[in-house]
Amino acid sequence: MQNCSLLVCKHTRSAAIVDPGGDLELIQAQVKNLNASIEKVLLTHGHVDHCAGAFTLASYYGVPIEGPHPDEQFWLSLLPQQSAYFGLPTTQAFQPSRWLHDGDIVQFGNEMLRVLHCPGHTPGHIVFLSQKHRLALVGDVLFSGSIGRTDFPRSNHLDLISSIRKKLFPLGDDVRFVPGHGPMSTFGQERRTNPYVADHVVAS
Repeated sequence: MQNCSLLVCKHTRSAAIVDPGGDLELIQAQVKNLNASIEKVLLTHGHVDHCAGAFTLASYYGVPIEGPHPDEQFWLSLLPQQSAYFGLPTTQAFQPSRWLHDGDIVQFGNEMLRVLHCPGHTPGHIVFLSQKHRLALVGDVLFSGSIGRTDFPRSNHLDLISSIRKKLFPLGDDVRFVPGHGPMSTFGQERRTNPYVADHVVAS
């Protein structure tokens, strides 16, 4: 199970699909139900469970793929091998229409998302932040009560901790986040209780 997000601008109905790993018919049905117009597909990182459906959806809607960071080319190039390893339908390798870097802005309709490069789980992992809505889409960097795995090729545990503590937590305790797996939480909740990165566990 993986969290794919459909973000819709209330004023224009323009929308972005974030991390479509599968269940494309379900995603398309939700787009129709919300009367949304897909403007782009956004990716936090290149693991197959987060992007296996990206190329197909982007082609179907005729829209660009934006993200992740260029350092994620390693994982995107291995999508056929990743899908075979997990026994999934073959996913072709692709490159996004636009690589994203720290500080970039992504826009759909009247909504804007700021990009934060947060390596650790993977080298080119990014996070999308809506400052206006105090909402972050963090992929597999941080979870409710846990953190991303760092036992993959090119993962780095110290980088992951630094990304969480130095880039995400300073955004504010009130920021809600959608993780790549599991329930939503807030940065404040994780700062208080997360057994891996809470204030009482890791010295700033």
